[in-house]
Amino acid sequence: MKPNLLFTFIIVSFLTYSCTSQEKTKTQIAWDTWGVPHITADTVEELFYAQGWAQMHNHANLILKLYGGARGKGAEYWGQEQFGNDRLVHTLGFDQLADDWEKNQDPELKIIYTSFINGMNAYATLHPEAIDEKNKVVLPLTTKDVNMHSMYVIFTRFIAGNDLGHIQQWPDMGSNAYAIAPSRSASGNAMLVQNPHLPWWQEFLFFESHLNLKGKNMYGATLVGFPGIAIGFNKNLGWTHTNNTIDNADTYELNLKGKGYLLDGKQKAFETSSKTIKIKLKDGKMIDEEIPILKTVHGPVVNKTENKVLALRMVGLDKPNMLLQWWRMINSNTFNEFESALKMAQIPFWNVMYADKTGDIFYLFNGLVPKRTENAWAYWDRIIPGGKSADIWSEVHQYADLPKVKNPVNGWLQNANDPPWTSTIPMSLNPNDFPGYMSPQSMSFRPQRSARMLIEDESITFDELVDYKLSTHLEFADRILDDLFIAIDASDSELAKRAKIVLQNWDRTADADSKGMLLFYSWAQKFNVWNDTNYKEKWNIDKPNTTPDGIADPDRAVQLLEKTVRELETKFGSLDIAWGEYYRINYNGKNLPANGADGSMGIFRVAWPGGRNDDHMFVGGGDSWVGVIEFGDTVKAKVLLSYGNATQKDSPHYGDQLELFSKKELRDAWFTKAEVKSNTKRIEVMTDNGFREKK
Repeated sequence: MKPNLLFTFIIVSFLTYSCTSQEKTKTQIAWDTWGVPHITADTVEELFYAQGWAQMHNHANLILKLYGGARGKGAEYWGQEQFGNDRLVHTLGFDQLADDWEKNQDPELKIIYTSFINGMNAYATLHPEAIDEKNKVVLPLTTKDVNMHSMYVIFTRFIAGNDLGHIQQWPDMGSNAYAIAPSRSASGNAMLVQNPHLPWWQEFLFFESHLNLKGKNMYGATLVGFPGIAIGFNKNLGWTHTNNTIDNADTYELNLKGKGYLLDGKQKAFETSSKTIKIKLKDGKMIDEEIPILKTVHGPVVNKTENKVLALRMVGLDKPNMLLQWWRMINSNTFNEFESALKMAQIPFWNVMYADKTGDIFYLFNGLVPKRTENAWAYWDRIIPGGKSADIWSEVHQYADLPKVKNPVNGWLQNANDPPWTSTIPMSLNPNDFPGYMSPQSMSFRPQRSARMLIEDESITFDELVDYKLSTHLEFADRILDDLFIAIDASDSELAKRAKIVLQNWDRTADADSKGMLLFYSWAQKFNVWNDTNYKEKWNIDKPNTTPDGIADPDRAVQLLEKTVRELETKFGSLDIAWGEYYRINYNGKNLPANGADGSMGIFRVAWPGGRNDDHMFVGGGDSWVGVIEFGDTVKAKVLLSYGNATQKDSPHYGDQLELFSKKELRDAWFTKAEVKSNTKRIEVMTDNGFREKK
């Protein structure tokens, strides 16, 4: 080859390689018609930079509010009403804990956090118009914000939510989960149902995204402000979480003596410090409020009276890599890899339900369970009196100790916030094989309905699984109506007999057009479904999915029905009002008929009430993220993020999926390259300074 031709060949080859290489590594966000970002990147840094950018695009003001509150500076930024939350953050020591976590976190997680925060800050810098003036004070964001926000949510809303009195605000917060084995699947493929039930606001909102790292597709959702995917799937496997019946926080009531408290009958001094909280007044002026912080050997003091204090002890404070474990889970390709991620034991809460392409299904009672001295659940499920050092635990059970089931003979696994023992029916886990404090023994009507739908179907299709997920049939109605009708027939109540006609004609569902649901629901609220003494036959672990049964006091049941009839006829003039006329979705200006109800009714489609007026009741939470996935040669998935994937006030995706929720429909998850391309609304390409829209 002549020299000049050789030189030309080299230059052309170099330019061709450079262009190809540049094209290959170009990170982009393809936004689909539901506001879901499909992010393609070749490096972890650019992937999470893009996810941070995308979260800010959809939730900028919400993220700033959440991060500002998690810093313990809400009162300084937004006023006196945030003071209680700030005091909690500082009392629990999250500020110092976040510094400790940053020092000890895995280098890979530090890269993820740094990239995620850089992407969020870049969006805020380039799009100041998207941010309300009152929220700009939170900027710039830092990696410490991610740590403080994640610990705030996980510790105060989940691990210690009950101990801090927060769960009472969201009494039906929970989840459903199914894993179907090939032996029970009509297609011969394993299937999975993902279905958390959380409030439809603030720190409980999910963010949906599709991540493609070097050609590996990962899809799912995480809580707003968290990087990565916490409930998700790839082409080989998927998992979901449900709140488990785990007790991994304890509140201790300690008697005061002198300037200290009693421990084993002897006075012990508090570890004392203080924190100054700035408070912004309505006129814009700042004042300082100093709060005393007391700490016992049990943990920080969260309440104090004249003679006693309450101290809180929580697991997980020494687990700084929680979000890294989720990243390892979504990157797994086999069950062994997935289980290795679980054995990191960084995630202190939540059951895990799993299914994969090879046909494996798996359930784990996941979390950090303290090793305790007293064996009984009831001993720890309370405010623990006195100051015995023997009650202070320090170690937790290892992965090997936790209840788990893989590939059960019945071909399915379920969890609807019931204890692990009823993940299969018949039960394959024996509670006597585990410490008594591991989990209680119970199975309420929602998990009973959950199990019943699977028990009655020997060959489950994908479409049937979708129908089961969306089912509003009431297990409690099936259990109790026959006994209620007998009680009505034995009475001379004309009001009750009129009600019986409506209830006999009712389809026993909570669909929007169901007539009789309002009557039954109103009666059931008075009857008190949760009270075991209301039943002739109490719940029995030997018959976990068919008890309780029978009405212990038929006369009382009829009297409550009479009272319900009078109330409904006075208010509505009728007993057969359609459920959706009364129960409504009222979210971001949308007003739609609702379906579902709180899970106490034995409904799998949970939509629990969050408010009401004289004429209507409104959905406040329930089905949040929904995913139904089949792991065949290609992944088949239907999903829904009930309230939409954005909260920015000008976003078209703020509540845009509620129409589907109202109609009991899911949508396709666009997972493959072809699906994403055909449903892309616009594309943003990464530059040296954020992202720009591709023309």
